[in-house]
Amino acid sequence: MNEVLNDADYELFRKIIYDESGITFSDTNRAILDSRIKGILREKNIATPKDYYALITKNKEEMKEMLDSVTTNLTRFFRNQPHFDAFEKYVIPNVVEMKKTKGIDRTIRIWSAGCSTGEEPYTIAMIMKEICPVGFNFQITASDISLKSLMTAKQGFYADSKIDGIPPNYLQKYFTKVEGGYQIKDEIKSTVRFDYHNLKNDSGARNLDVVFCRNVLIYFDEPAQLTVIKNFWNSMAQQSFLFIGHSESLFGMKTDFEFLKTEWACFYKKDQK
Repeated sequence: MNEVLNDADYELFRKIIYDESGITFSDTNRAILDSRIKGILREKNIATPKDYYALITKNKEEMKEMLDSVTTNLTRFFRNQPHFDAFEKYVIPNVVEMKKTKGIDRTIRIWSAGCSTGEEPYTIAMIMKEICPVGFNFQITASDISLKSLMTAKQGFYADSKIDGIPPNYLQKYFTKVEGGYQIKDEIKSTVRFDYHNLKNDSGARNLDVVFCRNVLIYFDEPAQLTVIKNFWNSMAQQSFLFIGHSESLFGMKTDFEFLKTEWACFYKKDQK
């Protein structure tokens, strides 16, 4: 069994991953791809990288499983707290006021794109449970390209080591202590719809008020980033808000999003008159 991808094999996998997902593997993170493909070969008892490549090009489910294996899923509850402060104190009050002023429907629609194992959308759901005004309701869609991560998210069980960052009052109110960890309560689980989605494609969603897509764009090159950002723009309401990772930026991109700097955090606004 080949233990290391040669240059030709590496290029094959790098290109097909990019073509299928927009995720870019450069020379600097080649070792990550090499390690994960090696692990798949061992697990599936496949002799060579070329044999595995032939398999994923013929079998869509194997392709999905491969993309699942090579994506990085690092997240935690209340990650980058200033974003959630801005969400609570600036974004949602503005969305509520806009909907009241325009007399449009009073459902606040939120998308957590690249939701990994669910910590981000559940954080959003807990905040919305606390601050959603009387007469309003909310819908949260959470998506990822990793089926394994989505299964974990749907279960809503988190080991003791995964609950760091959750305020004690939220932990007590919205989780049940069980053996080995905590189970998120149904009143929170029921507000989040999890969905498999490849960000290269249009989600079909429309009139979203808030989109979170944090620490995902860094895995795309600029053309793929532009595709993702355009898809977000098309999915969002005329006045709406976009959060990306603190190390990510739309600076220099051809986009109509407006940069906003608040006392809590920086993010983007779609303001289409």
